[in-house]
Amino acid sequence: MKKFVPYEKLSKSKKRELDRKKRVTWGSVNPVTKKVESKKLYKRKSRNFTDYSDGFGTFTFLIIPFAQP
Repeated sequence: MKKFVPYEKLSKSKKRELDRKKRVTWGSVNPVTKKVESKKLYKRKSRNFTDYSDGFGTFTFLIIPFAQP
């Protein structure tokens, strides 16, 4: 049977070993506090912003047939 030794009198390596056993992980929980943004603030990027960098937006006017008078 092992004798009880107070934590203060343990060696540095034994303290580390005990500390590692006591530590637990948060798992999938993120402990960082999240802040909800105010809806009144001005946002430079609009929600309906569409990126036409693929070039598709430049050719849409060519595809539309013109009405013949």
